Amino acid sequence: MDSKICILVLDDDPHMTRTLSDILALNGYRVVEAWSAQEALDLVAAQEFDCVLTDVRMPGADGVEFYRQARRERPGLPVILMTAYAADEIIQQGLAEGVIGVLDKPINIALLLGFLAALTRQRGVVIVDDDPEFCRTLGDILRRRGFSARPFSDPHTAIETIVDEAQVILLDMKLNGITGLDLLRQIRARCPSLPVLLITAYRREMVENIQAGLKISAAECLDKPLHIPDLLEKLLLFQLQRLRQALSEQRAAL
Repeated sequence: MDSKICILVLDDDPHMTRTLSDILALNGYRVVEAWSAQEALDLVAAQEFDCVLTDVRMPGADGVEFYRQARRERPGLPVILMTAYAADEIIQQGLAEGVIGVLDKPINIALLLGFLAALTRQRGVVIVDDDPEFCRTLGDILRRRGFSARPFSDPHTAIETIVDEAQVILLDMKLNGITGLDLLRQIRARCPSLPVLLITAYRREMVENIQAGLKISAAECLDKPLHIPDLLEKLLLFQLQRLRQALSEQRAAL
């Protein structure tokens, strides 16, 4: 499978899509062009994209209407608006409804490339569970959905190794020789804001530990067997929140 980030560029100006496509391809990204919202929606339904760059004002459906329809097909798809009209009311609607952010035309290429570099990094899910089969199965599922999944079936692995590539940690509450709460405390000492989802097949038995984990900023506790659509929705939400932050940080740094 091609591991390159794949970007859909939507604009009714073919010169704009071609210019962006050439720049992004030169920087190692795969790019698909579309010149109408309907064409882009057909493409989104037919294949996976990591990000969409869409003009706001186009004949027919505008960029925000495209986003509304696209998220029905791909709920977690990151969408960035491109516009020459900074005060456009449509943009504010898009931001309120969940688009990642807005790039003003002419596009600041350094800002765009910085955001896409952050997008590449925002896929790391670490699974900490002493059941190797569970780790393998869940890891395979997440990788098929485009995440970079790294399992740890030995909960005594050095904490710096566990958090090194993590954008989100899935942490079992009942581990061999250590509780998930103890490991969470170690994670929090090193990474106070790293998202951690607790998982357990023993909610009644672990209720006090779960409550203690939530008090030190675990995001939530999910029951085993995991409901994969719900898990994916939560992971995508974390990703979208981090991408908004990454775009804001890139903008501030330039």
